[in-house]
Amino acid sequence: MHIVVTNCNTTQEMTEEIVRGARAAASPGTTVTGLTPAWGPESAEGWLDSYLSAAAVLDTLRTYEGPCDAVVMAGFGEHGREGARELVDVPVVDITEAAAHLACLLGRRYGVVTTLERSCGQIEDSLAAAGVGRNCAAIVGTGLGVLDLGDAQRTQEAFVSAAERAREAGAEVLVLGCAGMTGLQRAVGEKLDLPVVDGVAAAVKLAESLVSLGLRTSRVGSYARPLPKRRVWGAGRG
Repeated sequence: MHIVVTNCNTTQEMTEEIVRGARAAASPGTTVTGLTPAWGPESAEGWLDSYLSAAAVLDTLRTYEGPCDAVVMAGFGEHGREGARELVDVPVVDITEAAAHLACLLGRRYGVVTTLERSCGQIEDSLAAAGVGRNCAAIVGTGLGVLDLGDAQRTQEAFVSAAERAREAGAEVLVLGCAGMTGLQRAVGEKLDLPVVDGVAAAVKLAESLVSLGLRTSRVGSYARPLPKRRVWGAGRG
């Protein structure tokens, strides 16, 4: 089985970190390839970055010619998952809804700990669109930018502080609200006394399950194939 994981930004170091987390979660016999968009934002933080990122990720997927049994979209709360499901012929699993669905199996209400506060509304909308927003007790920002997550000690301290606020708001399970936080659950899980769900790991396991069950995206209705028409990508890229 071959899973393609798409980073939502152009930072190669983050792609490599995401791929390490995906491979750690993958079953024996599953291979993981990470894709970094050739253009777009270096970090996705806000509506403008998210829409730009969505187009760049879709462009990356449409030009990818390697093996692929499923796609994992590693942008928490970012746009593009519906377009990707129209575009490719394999299952597409978004880390946002994957983490939330698994969290709902572990507790009645979950909380999301993310990067900057400006991302909270966007994540709220993404969870609502996936049908799991009503179970979300809180979405709390750490105050750290995506590119700040490389400082492990600072990130852990900010995460624990934000997680405590989410727990006070009623969260029974915590979700890592950024792909750049992959692996953090191992470092802070013992301090929180709550289950912590990593979206990348959750998406990889769900993608493996869909492939093993022989399930693919429905082409009836919402995710029907795109209508045939002329589309111009970027500066004349057809």
